[in-house]
Amino acid sequence: MKLREDIRNIAIIAHVDHGKTTLVDQLLKQSGTFRSNEHVEERAMDSNDLERERGITILAKNTAVQYKEKRINIMDTPGHADFGGEVERIMKMVDGVLLVVDAYEGCMPQTRFVLKKALEQNLRPIVVVNKIDRDFARPEEVVDEVLELFIELDANDEQLEFPVIYASGINGTASTDPEKQDENMESLFEAIVEHVPAPIDNKEEPLQFQVALLDYNDYVGRIGIGRVFRGTMKVGQQVALMKLDGTIKQFRVTKIFGFFGLKRLEIQEAHAGDLIAVSGMEDINVGETVCPVEHQEPLPVLRIDEPTLQMTFLVNNSPFAGREGKYVTARKIEERLEAQLQTDVSLKVENTDSPDAWIVSGRGELHLSILIENMRREGFELQVSKPEVIVREIDGVRCEPVERVQIDVPEEYTGGVIESIGIRKGEMLDMINNGNGQVRLIFMVPARGLIGYTTEFLTLTRGYGIINHTFDSYQPMATGRVGGRREGVLVSMETGKASQYGIMQVEDRGVIFVEPGTEIYEGMVVGEHTRENDLTVNITKMKQATNVRSATKDQTTTMKKPRIMTLEEALEYLNDDEYCEVTPESIRLRKKILDKNERERAAKKKKYAETN
Repeated sequence: MKLREDIRNIAIIAHVDHGKTTLVDQLLKQSGTFRSNEHVEERAMDSNDLERERGITILAKNTAVQYKEKRINIMDTPGHADFGGEVERIMKMVDGVLLVVDAYEGCMPQTRFVLKKALEQNLRPIVVVNKIDRDFARPEEVVDEVLELFIELDANDEQLEFPVIYASGINGTASTDPEKQDENMESLFEAIVEHVPAPIDNKEEPLQFQVALLDYNDYVGRIGIGRVFRGTMKVGQQVALMKLDGTIKQFRVTKIFGFFGLKRLEIQEAHAGDLIAVSGMEDINVGETVCPVEHQEPLPVLRIDEPTLQMTFLVNNSPFAGREGKYVTARKIEERLEAQLQTDVSLKVENTDSPDAWIVSGRGELHLSILIENMRREGFELQVSKPEVIVREIDGVRCEPVERVQIDVPEEYTGGVIESIGIRKGEMLDMINNGNGQVRLIFMVPARGLIGYTTEFLTLTRGYGIINHTFDSYQPMATGRVGGRREGVLVSMETGKASQYGIMQVEDRGVIFVEPGTEIYEGMVVGEHTRENDLTVNITKMKQATNVRSATKDQTTTMKKPRIMTLEEALEYLNDDEYCEVTPESIRLRKKILDKNERERAAKKKKYAETN
């Protein structure tokens, strides 16, 4: 069997924030991919604004570095559970993986998830213990943890013989010895060349190219990114696209792009083992195979994880609609959601009875909130409902998504955390005391129990706790109330500007969400009530002027700081009868029914219907 010794295809996989993207930066720099005078930004692979701000990778990216005579194609994958769909498909495109693990944190939930996917594809892993320069780094223990995880996930004998490289992505050093670092990443490059299998060279056979990722470009339309598994693809070639529904379409390859460093360069032909991007097919989808017209043989279809969470997107119809956004109509919102579907295969958009509302389903809260955040930055105005888990019927039983949750917390907060997860129908699997005052707790929790939990968790642990969760499976629905907000809200009864005097009149009733001078409308949520019921308040009230003055009266009053919510916090906070209004400048919470009397009538009707 002939091999293409000049190429290696690898994916970098890890838990979020274990340093994958920084490591790729160093491999790019040290391979001489950039000119010596070329300016390269930190985390060069994270190309969109949100990725840079949050320090997370959202979209899988590919790049290629030249090391000696060999080209190493590298796929940088997302570490966050909500973007797991990307990870799964990339495993099909590569022959080996670099599993990056933090030298202090060790194996985390997402490490388990990504490693499981790699082992299922029978890939050869190289373990990189990263951040070896961190205080309290414990490399030997972390390697033991990784080995235990391999055994737990049924790795075969060959996979268990994994090589280990100790690295510091930030310093650009690596070595095979945990005690001392070489001055460069030579040992990591060597490990890749030695341990990652070279692709089979079968370029004389009929073509098979499979699409694993999608991109979109206004000039050339849809672009399919994937791997040539067999044969050769040339520009101008007439080929057959084997669709997922069994139909076959013919088209001509108009452009082929190869990856070099961070650039995509046009090439004339690609051979078995190459990772490329192809344009010229309007209708290409993830998992579809491109073959010669006369030799149609599709590859096995790639499985894409189903969405687990949905929310309704609506046209903004609040009293302030159209004031701050550029795109406010149903047509514009629908076009934008359609455009998102071009590249995001884990997303689903369904129409509803109303032309102004759509049900949008995704892989988790972060997945959907990133889409909403991108839309507001582009100038869209819209409203969204509370996120809800997608319930499925499996063998006649109603089932809901359950998440595997890992919590690292100082010892003194464990009681409160265990109790709060118990209320949300969580089941504890394990409790590990690391002996340094930190405890690791592992639970299985219904996904709906985790909606809105992050804020409560950070309050409980004074911000010292770390929570990570990943989708585990669908299980029969837990009975009784699971999670949800227990407090009522303060709702404005007037439209106008919030005044300092008005806010101070209701401060003792709860926590205020707006600052003085903020424009508000009737039905808008302006704070959280200390009790379980909603309370209508007037915070636009101005102080009555009298001609009697006290020299010290106004100096003694100080206002509490309002709680200003981020988009994620606002989405988590929502209740069933509320919307979150999102515009380029504001995030507002509001009641679905703005008028107080109508709200009360609707609540009575609902209660009557429930009791009868």
